Amino acid sequence: MDIRNMKNITIVVPDCGVNLNSIGGAFEILRRANDFWIKTGNESRLEIHIAGFMRELKAHESYLAIHPIDIRTIQRTNLVIIPSLIDDFSKVVNTNRALIDWIYKQYQNGAEVASICSGAFLLAATGLLNGKSCSIHWNKAVEFKRMFPEIKVAEDKIITDENGIYTNGGAYSFLNLILYLVEKIFDRSVAVYCSKVFQIDMERTAQSHFTIFNIQKGHGDELIGKAQTYIEENIDAKISFENLASELAISRRSFDRRFIKATGNTPMEYLQRVKVEAAKKELEKGRKSIFEIMTDVGYADDKAFREVFRKITGLSPAEYRNKYNRSVA
Repeated sequence: MDIRNMKNITIVVPDCGVNLNSIGGAFEILRRANDFWIKTGNESRLEIHIAGFMRELKAHESYLAIHPIDIRTIQRTNLVIIPSLIDDFSKVVNTNRALIDWIYKQYQNGAEVASICSGAFLLAATGLLNGKSCSIHWNKAVEFKRMFPEIKVAEDKIITDENGIYTNGGAYSFLNLILYLVEKIFDRSVAVYCSKVFQIDMERTAQSHFTIFNIQKGHGDELIGKAQTYIEENIDAKISFENLASELAISRRSFDRRFIKATGNTPMEYLQRVKVEAAKKELEKGRKSIFEIMTDVGYADDKAFREVFRKITGLSPAEYRNKYNRSVA
């Protein structure tokens, strides 16, 4: 189906904690895009609904509320947008079976589906992401992988687009997803207009330089926890994982397997990420040179340090410092 022929958009309201900004923001940008399209001499292209199985959903300690229409009155739609969720994700899946089925049936009937941030948990529960890539907020990636190991998480991407299914990285990067959809629905000029009106950077494609490396220690594996502590306390040393495994009285193969299961990273990936996180903090302070920071985190090869830093953050050390160090003009 060509998304340019789309007429009906349904922003769904799950029965759970929801980030209302992702609903209101998506609605407002799409509405403004359609208004601009009309003002430039075209016929209205969109009919936008906010729909769910409940009459009211309160959020933010009941300061805010939304009143969706009954989703059962919508027989067919062209695009389903799933907002960002704020809740226990296993509970969300269990309490929204009817909505999950509705989304699945709409896709089977030709609709496209877009998830915003943690809305990907609801989308994944439909089975529509199986065998596809999915972007999600970096701090939800580990939990998502545990719940849906059959789905490939595109950790660095802000937006994925596969076979009429769209996902995005998270937080306010959903604005980039909505702009992306605006360009597909209308054209580049409408997307540029919305970019200027809402002051959204159209060229953001990666989320890696926003990532704060979260030291995963809630896994319950005491042995791997000891290994993590050792790595974090010796980032300037040349660590032999063969020797570390031996010190922990475990084979290297079992050590690697348990480490990946517990943290989501190989031991070497974990070490690199710890080093880069320490380097990021020093670059943000701006008190040391890049060479000094590189040495502090255990790198002797400037090229190797820059390559690992860029791989993890999407930026060079100099670019990161210029972007996040307040003392840089």
